Amino acid sequence: MEWILKTAFHNMERRLFLRFLTRISQGVGVIAFLIGITTFFNRDERRFRLQLAVYSATIGVHFFLMGAWPAGMSAELNTIRTLVSMHTRKLWVMTVFIILTLVLGLAKLQHAMELLPIIGTLASTWALFRCQGLTVRCVMWCATACWVIHNFWLGSIGGTMIEGSFLVMNGLNIIRFRRMQKRGIDPFKIEKSVQEENPSVR
Repeated sequence: MEWILKTAFHNMERRLFLRFLTRISQGVGVIAFLIGITTFFNRDERRFRLQLAVYSATIGVHFFLMGAWPAGMSAELNTIRTLVSMHTRKLWVMTVFIILTLVLGLAKLQHAMELLPIIGTLASTWALFRCQGLTVRCVMWCATACWVIHNFWLGSIGGTMIEGSFLVMNGLNIIRFRRMQKRGIDPFKIEKSVQEENPSVR
């Protein structure tokens, strides 16, 4: 009888701890949502990327707390990748991040749905290092779609909200930039001039 009571008490403690951990993880997810959504107010490219890196780091903690290790690994790797891509876009650097994404992400893979953030990270890595202009936005939109599906499956409220916001806002920007191009306006003129002045980012 005593053993049964101890087991029941232990199971109750475990359930309470898991419930508490879930609440903390959802709280971190909401904080990540607030950080991510305010990223769009930054018009300065450097500040935009820095805040995007902070968002990735925060949402990575959220995923780790929820036990989603592949997603957490991908998010934290996104943080480092975003910061590095501000300074260089060399092929060998991109290759290193692709290998790290595959090794770290696949190591803790437990479900087929956990492949989605890995695929999304691979796509966005390729976009940041090898693409320019509207192509970057289109590839990033597809990568974001992978994260939205994964986050919804995982039950991540904050993650689904922020990635869903990214999906909508990036989609609207893609349409707007495409319309500008059709009118003969280059929406990425500033971006191209920065790349010409700083050849090290290529």
